[in-house]
Amino acid sequence: MRRGVGRVAAAAVAALMAAGLVTGCGGEEQPVREVAAELPTVAPVEEPAEAPADAPSEEPPAVEAMGGRPSPSASASAKPRPKPSRTSTKPLAKPKPPTETQVPPAPPKPAPAGCKPSHRGTKATQSQVKAALADAAARTYWPTSAPDIRIPSVLMKATAWQESGWQSTIVACDGGVGLMQVMPATAEWMNQRFGQSYDIDDYRDNAYLGGTYLAWLTKYIGDMYFESDYRLDASLCTAELNSCLLNAVIAAYNYGHGAVAREGQPLAIPNPQYVYNVRDLMTTCECLAF
Repeated sequence: MRRGVGRVAAAAVAALMAAGLVTGCGGEEQPVREVAAELPTVAPVEEPAEAPADAPSEEPPAVEAMGGRPSPSASASAKPRPKPSRTSTKPLAKPKPPTETQVPPAPPKPAPAGCKPSHRGTKATQSQVKAALADAAARTYWPTSAPDIRIPSVLMKATAWQESGWQSTIVACDGGVGLMQVMPATAEWMNQRFGQSYDIDDYRDNAYLGGTYLAWLTKYIGDMYFESDYRLDASLCTAELNSCLLNAVIAAYNYGHGAVAREGQPLAIPNPQYVYNVRDLMTTCECLAF
């Protein structure tokens, strides 16, 4: 949801939470735990402006931009689109023009060094967070135009752990809020885009906002580079980070859509360490057993 790279390493989460510091200066500003450059093989998940001038830092994460929940009034009975008939799962070398012309605001600048996050509100329990993330993952965010878009539960859990260590009350120095480190400006944009009124400080709404942003990124990048093949499937990824939609969506959640999907240019992954971290968490995070 924002610039900055890092993760809440499993061994360090308890110490970080005890100290009230998840990510140095923001919801994503957690000590970076280096992981192997080769991504683990992951079983297929359930079916479903511009890049900043400063180079991405391999430091604690911060939130990029977040999403909103789908409108319950959208017609779920709309005629489903035909399945993509692609002969390759690789991204297009030359992307198609984006179908989404309304885009989230640009990510904030990195928070000052040494800044510590604050907390506000009542902390949600581990079981409450688990239920909220599961509910967000189970939703159909694009019931009319892209009903096949699904956000894997492991992706929701891993992203929330990377961003906040599942701390629902944390407020980052760059402004990221809660479980999914949603930026207020992005939450406002998502609420307007999807006709919702989700409260960024409510842990359940925060999870919906994060899930909606992941879904929006899936459609935006999937339409441009993957011919509307929206599978967030780790088995489609190769050693090349820009080989699959899953990696691109993870990267864009952290660094912004404009740094990953650029009109007329190949798919870019400007924050490899963040992608490695989240992909690693999708199979090793202690949160998966909660």
